[in-house]
Amino acid sequence: MTSNGENSRHQEVGHKSLLQSDALYQYILETSVYPREPEAMKELREITAKHPWNLMTTSADEGQFLNMLLKLINAKNTMEIGVFTGYSLLATAMALPDDGKILAMDINRDNYEIGLPVIEKAGLAHKIEFREGPALPVLDQMIEDGKYHGSYDFIFVDADKDNYLNYHKRLIDLVKIGGVIGYDNTLWNGSVVAPPDAPLRKYVRYYRDFVLELNKALAVDSRIEICQLPVGDGITLCRRIT
Repeated sequence: MTSNGENSRHQEVGHKSLLQSDALYQYILETSVYPREPEAMKELREITAKHPWNLMTTSADEGQFLNMLLKLINAKNTMEIGVFTGYSLLATAMALPDDGKILAMDINRDNYEIGLPVIEKAGLAHKIEFREGPALPVLDQMIEDGKYHGSYDFIFVDADKDNYLNYHKRLIDLVKIGGVIGYDNTLWNGSVVAPPDAPLRKYVRYYRDFVLELNKALAVDSRIEICQLPVGDGITLCRRIT
């Protein structure tokens, strides 16, 4: 709260933090995130902030989290479903070794190409194989081929929420035992605990049931260990154990 009692807004455009205090979130950004943010990521974040759909971008603190996570698990072969302008993709590319690879899929190449010059300038484009179009047919073909089973160290999903369970049914075969799948937006603007008659934005209300369905399914999936974190808009990490 400000001195005159009004709610303050932090400066992160398109933020998705679930912290109730904007001042506290701004403190995290200014103390721990922005001072360590690579110049390329800062440039792409500022470019994306001007996009009319900037709410779709990964928040800066989540980008930092993903970058460290990938280093901790020594990821080398990764996949990203839902790229937008590529902020999380850039965070991933920076974390991988020089011969690391990312299969990146999105239905909109135009958005990806907004961030591509930044990725190229950072010398990281060689790590990325971008495919435009729906991901499910690609995943089905990979499973049918057989050679991709258990081949991915890390998979990040930030795409159409109504297909999250369809993705999971396929990705569980493609991630290796000990590998990690990350599902973004699993707290969905906090709407997962909102009462049925809560005044929600139309798109939030539409996708809420799909997010709730995913969360219930992950909670009882014996093939994975899970950890749901209140980072960004909520991210659930699934470590495959069988």
